[in-house]
Amino acid sequence: MTRAEAESLLAECRRKIDNIDSQLRDLLNQRAAIVDDVVRAKEALRIPIHEPKREEEVIHRATNGNPGPLGDDAFRAIFEAIMREMRHIQQVYLERQQEKPK
Repeated sequence: MTRAEAESLLAECRRKIDNIDSQLRDLLNQRAAIVDDVVRAKEALRIPIHEPKREEEVIHRATNGNPGPLGDDAFRAIFEAIMREMRHIQQVYLERQQEKPK
C-alpha cells in the first residue's frame, strides 16, 4: 500500500467512525429520554433505581449471539457504563422531584 493509499484509507475510516459516533450519540440520547419515563414508573411502583437482575438481563441480551469482533467482556463494560449513566439520570430526576414544593 502506498502512502497516498494509506492516507486515503485512514481518512475514509475516520469518516465512517465519525458517522457511527454520531449515530451512537443519537441512540444514547434516545435511550436517556426513555429513562425519564422509566424513573417515573419506578417511582410510582416504588421500585429501586438500581435493579441488578434487570441489568444482567440487558447485558445478556447485548452479548447473546455476539459475532465479534468486540468481545462479550467489552460489551459488558460498555453496557455497565451506559446503565451507570442512566441510573444517574434517574437519581437526578428523583432529587429534583424531592426539591419541588408540594
